[in-house]
Amino acid sequence: MKIFENALLKKYNTFGLNYKSDYLFHIETEAEAVSIFKVTIPCEKPVMILGGGSNILFLSDFKGTILYPEIDGINIENTDTQNGYVTISAGAGVNWDAFVEWTVNKGFGGLENLSLIPGKVGATPIQNIGAYGVEVKDLITQVRTISTEDGTFRIFDNNQCEFAYRNSIFKNVLKSKYLVTRVFYKLSTDSILNLSYGSLKDEVSNIGDINLKNVRQAVINIRKRKLPDPEIIGNAGSFFKNPVIKSSLGSHFKNRFPDIPVYPDRDGYVKLASGWLIDNCEWKGIRRGDAGVHEKQALVLVNYGNATGKEIFDLSEEIRNSVSTKFGIELEREVEIAGTI
Repeated sequence: MKIFENALLKKYNTFGLNYKSDYLFHIETEAEAVSIFKVTIPCEKPVMILGGGSNILFLSDFKGTILYPEIDGINIENTDTQNGYVTISAGAGVNWDAFVEWTVNKGFGGLENLSLIPGKVGATPIQNIGAYGVEVKDLITQVRTISTEDGTFRIFDNNQCEFAYRNSIFKNVLKSKYLVTRVFYKLSTDSILNLSYGSLKDEVSNIGDINLKNVRQAVINIRKRKLPDPEIIGNAGSFFKNPVIKSSLGSHFKNRFPDIPVYPDRDGYVKLASGWLIDNCEWKGIRRGDAGVHEKQALVLVNYGNATGKEIFDLSEEIRNSVSTKFGIELEREVEIAGTI
């Protein structure tokens, strides 16, 4: 375990915001995590669990301890050749896109539509990441965790995770109460592909045959065209969730605005495209100092270099207010806010 005091957080968040944490613990094994939570190695409260930092906006220095899990390892847990499935587990510290690439190279299908999403494996059940018609909740079977209160182990099955759109029990009721150490996924060995979302099928066809590797490459190509690289421009990807509304209201919006993208959700509900709403409030490319809205994707807020967390937050509030005024829709942030406004 590595322990840092007055740790600089710039490289731990994809907005590139240079705040500090009183303490930062790099946790490499489950045993190290247990030693912290059983107070064998005490840490200053409050405690925050941080993965790849790709879904967080710091507004100030963090007064407490940040836990940074680096638990590694990818395992094939079980293979059901008769039914065409395989169960794979990965440590919370494994880079997500590297893991997706590993599954594709092995011929295991299911995660390819989630290629190039930044972050680590441990964050996927917390956020219930999703893209291009796939949500990770439909592939997770179990989540192995350690209680931050007493250091005991607990395994959550899929139902116990209480997954919802960009949400889970770990993000609300049990926030910071359990450290995710390993996640288990049920994948296909029969290459069942999902090409239902937007122009994905056309993108794959332009590359060549319809197969796992080409679907992954198509997703990468689309994401690179639409989204800025956080290594070049600080950002956290999609800043807002797509609002979920009743189907009847969705029909009303479609009648008023024929161009608005409307996607099916659970029975009786649809999702509107936040990016379209923001773009039609003329925010694309707008800049407030070094805080701005990306010129190609209105859903992405960016740090052009020296923006503060509060400046980015204030810009997001302006956007929310304008969308509410024009469309009567209240946008909800996908990015987690940390610190004091």
